[in-house]
Amino acid sequence: MNSFSTWYWLIGFILLLGMPLIYVPAVRKAGFSGWWVVLAWVPVVGLVLLWIFAFARWPAEPDR
Repeated sequence: MNSFSTWYWLIGFILLLGMPLIYVPAVRKAGFSGWWVVLAWVPVVGLVLLWIFAFARWPAEPDR
């Protein structure tokens, strides 16, 4: 009972490798570097980057 089950490790592996495959294209489409996704895994830094990403002027957005 002290070890994690196989399902726990499988879900963790899918999240670790699957999430960047989804988020990196979205971040690149917005005009930012894909490395933002790696920094988002750091707890406090990820929250700050999310805040910056939400309110920053997106480079891929046309000027109005």
